[in-house]
Amino acid sequence: MLRLKEKYKKEVIPAMMEKFDYKNILAVPKIKKVIVNTGFGRMIAGKSGKDAERIFKDILGNLALISGQHPVLTKAKKSIAGFKLRQGSPVGAKVTLRGQKMYDLLDRLVHIVLPRTRDFEGIESSSVDRDGNLTMGIKEQIVFPEIVAEDTKKMFGLEIVISTSAKNKEEGLSLFRLLGFPIKKDA
Repeated sequence: MLRLKEKYKKEVIPAMMEKFDYKNILAVPKIKKVIVNTGFGRMIAGKSGKDAERIFKDILGNLALISGQHPVLTKAKKSIAGFKLRQGSPVGAKVTLRGQKMYDLLDRLVHIVLPRTRDFEGIESSSVDRDGNLTMGIKEQIVFPEIVAEDTKKMFGLEIVISTSAKNKEEGLSLFRLLGFPIKKDA
């Protein structure tokens, strides 16, 4: 089995050059970055400072295990009374991956995580936007092999955004299908 980076260089580039008639290898779309993020929302609503702090640490630790990189806390931009939210309070965490860590995460995502996901039938083609970027959600972090389910105190969902240099949806879909992402065929 080829690793994702090797597969891109050996199989995807020639196939994309033939399909879209690119004149130069550099014109072939590639994956630029992967962003993994999550929100704390309901988990910290109504919790005291120490309880909320414990939840932050647990989630940040799990995100660091999944990505191999320390996550950044995202803070509220403005106060919203209806959500009991104050400006500057932590509302989520995110990690932006590039280079080898990005390819390592994508390898695990395609070959281990997605097949382990309950009731998984493939990624909808509508998950690829008009600019060729793929956005998908994962309901539970325990599908990642790094997370030990018995040690997990809080279950949380993740959003994974895979940003590409594709110019349109068709190029993005072709890139993901050639890389081995399980994207459903349109009916």
